[in-house]
Amino acid sequence: MESTNSALSAASLSSIGALVKLLRYAKGHRKKIVLAIVCSVINKAFDIMPEILIGIAIDVVVNQDQSFVSTFGLESPQAQIIALAVLTFFVWAGESLFEYFYLILWRNLSQRLQAELRQDTYVHMQNQSMSYFENHRTGELISILNDDVNQLERFLDGGANDIIQTVVAVVLVGGVFFYLSPVIALLAFTPIPVIIWGAFYFLRRATPLYADVREQVGKIADRLANNIGGIATIKSFTAEVREAKALSDASEAYVLANGRAIAVSSAFIPVIRMAILAGFLFTFVYGGMQALNGNLNVGAYGVLVFLTQRLLWPLTDLAKTVDLFERAMASTRRIFGVLEAPIEILDSGRTNLPTPVSGAITFSDVQFRFVSSNAGLTDFNLDIPAGRTTALVGATGSGKSTVARLLLRFYEPNSGRLSIDGIDIQSLSLLELRSVIGFVGQDVFMFDGTIGENIRYGDQACSDEQLNDAARAAQALDFINALPDGMNTQVGERGVKLSGGQRQRLSLARAILKDPPILILDEATSAVDNETEAAIQLALEEISIDRTVLIIAHRLSTVVHAANIVVLESGRIVEQGAHRELLTLGGAYSKQWDVQTGQSPAAD
Repeated sequence: MESTNSALSAASLSSIGALVKLLRYAKGHRKKIVLAIVCSVINKAFDIMPEILIGIAIDVVVNQDQSFVSTFGLESPQAQIIALAVLTFFVWAGESLFEYFYLILWRNLSQRLQAELRQDTYVHMQNQSMSYFENHRTGELISILNDDVNQLERFLDGGANDIIQTVVAVVLVGGVFFYLSPVIALLAFTPIPVIIWGAFYFLRRATPLYADVREQVGKIADRLANNIGGIATIKSFTAEVREAKALSDASEAYVLANGRAIAVSSAFIPVIRMAILAGFLFTFVYGGMQALNGNLNVGAYGVLVFLTQRLLWPLTDLAKTVDLFERAMASTRRIFGVLEAPIEILDSGRTNLPTPVSGAITFSDVQFRFVSSNAGLTDFNLDIPAGRTTALVGATGSGKSTVARLLLRFYEPNSGRLSIDGIDIQSLSLLELRSVIGFVGQDVFMFDGTIGENIRYGDQACSDEQLNDAARAAQALDFINALPDGMNTQVGERGVKLSGGQRQRLSLARAILKDPPILILDEATSAVDNETEAAIQLALEEISIDRTVLIIAHRLSTVVHAANIVVLESGRIVEQGAHRELLTLGGAYSKQWDVQTGQSPAAD
C-alpha cells in the first residue's frame, strides 16, 4: 500500500513538473492564458447563479412582501418576480457570452501552442546528430510530433477549462452553503473526498489497462505498416492467409484488452453517482427538516437543493478530466524529453571559407568509434588535394562511409582535426560547411512529389535549362523524357514508382545541380546497369574538372580513373596510390581487383 501511494505521489509530482515546464514554455501567451482563466471563472459564476435566483424566487412566492428581495425597495411580489426575471436574463446572457469567450480563447490558445510546440520540437530534433536518430525509432519520433502534441491540444481545448471550473464551483458553492447553513454544507460536501478518491482509484486501476490497449493498438499499427510495406514479399511467399490470421489474432488481443479496460472504467460513474446521491439526500432530508421546523428559510432550502445538484453532478466527469490531464502531462514529458535533449553537434562556428573554395580536405589524427558497434576510424590521416578525384575502397565496415559522414559533421570525431582549405570544419557553421558539399548516398531518398521537384531540391531557384542539364549529366534525362509526364511525373512515397537505378540518377542530378566545390559519391552507381554506369563515369569525368570528388565504392571498376585510391581495413589506411601503382604492389587492392575481375578465386 505504501509503495502504491509513493508511486502515485511520484506520478503526481512528475505531472506537476510537466505542467510547470509547459507554463514556462507558454510564457509568451501569459496574457491570453490569464484572460482565458478569467473568462472560465466568470462563466462558472454566472452558471451557478440561476440556482440561487430560483431559491430567491421561491422565497418571494412564500414570503412575498417580507422576502429577501423586498429589502432592496421592491415591496410588490410582482415587481420582485419581474426584477428576478430581468436579472435571470442578464445572468444567462452573461453565461453565454463568457462561454463564447473562453471557448474562443482556449481553443485558439491550444491551436497556437500545438503549432509552436510541433515546430520547435521538429527544429530541435532536426538539429540533432545522426546518432540521435539511430538511437530513436522513427515511429516514436513521429508519434511525439503528432500524437503527443495532439493529446496536449485536446487537454488545452477542454480539460483545462473543466479543471478550473470544477475548482471554482467547489469554492463558490461551498461559500454559499457555509453562509446559509454550515451544518448542511458539511453534510453536502461529505461525498467530495469519496469522489476524488474514487477518481484516482479508478484511474490507477485503469491506467495499466489502457496502457495495454495502446500497446495492442501499436502492434496492430506496426503489423499493418510492415505488411503493406512488404506486400511483395508476402505475395511472393504466398503468405496471405498466414498474415491475415496474424492480423486477426492481433485484433482479437486488442478487443480483449479493451474489454478489460472498459469493465473497470464503466464501474466508476455508477459508484460516484451513489456517493453523489448520499450528499444530495443529506441536503434534501436534513435541510427539509430544518425548513419545516422554521430554522431554515424555504428559499434558502431551495438554493441548497439546487446547488447540491450543480456542485456534485459535474464531478462524475472528474475521472475523465483527470485522465485527460494525466495523458496530456505524459505527452508533455515526452515532448520536452525531445526539446531538452542536448545537441551533440553544436552549430556555433562563425568562420567563413575563402572564396572561391578550392576544396582541399585534410584528416589529421582522426579517431572515431560508433558506440553501438565500436567500428570507426583509427589514427586516420589523409590529404585530399583540391580539384582532384580521390577514391575510398575496402570491405564493408572498413570505415569508408564514416569518412564522408565525419566530413559532413553528421558525427563528431572523438579526437583529431578535419579541415577544408586549411580551416577546421568545427569553426564553420553547418550551413557554410554543407553548402560547399554535394552528397549522393547509396540509400537514396526521394521526397513524395515530382521528378522535377526532387532534382530542384539541390537548387530550388534553378531554371528549366539548368534542371535539364543536371539530369543530362546524371544520364537521367532520357528516361525522364520517355515518361508520359516527364519532369512532372510523381515519384511516389520514397520514390517507390521508380527503379533503384533511376532513383540514384535523380539523386546524382540533384547533387550536380547544387554545383558544389566538393562532391561525395557513396556507392552512387551501385544500382545502375553497366551501360548506364559507363555513361555516368564519362559524365563524371567532365563534372570532376576543377572539383574535389570523393568516391566511395565496392566495385573497383568505378574508381580506376581516380587520382588517388585509398584502401581501408578496420578503420585504417593500408594502401593508397593510383590504380596501376596499387596493382604492382600486389597488396590488398590487387587481391581485391583479381577477385572482382575473375583473375583469381575468392578466398573461402
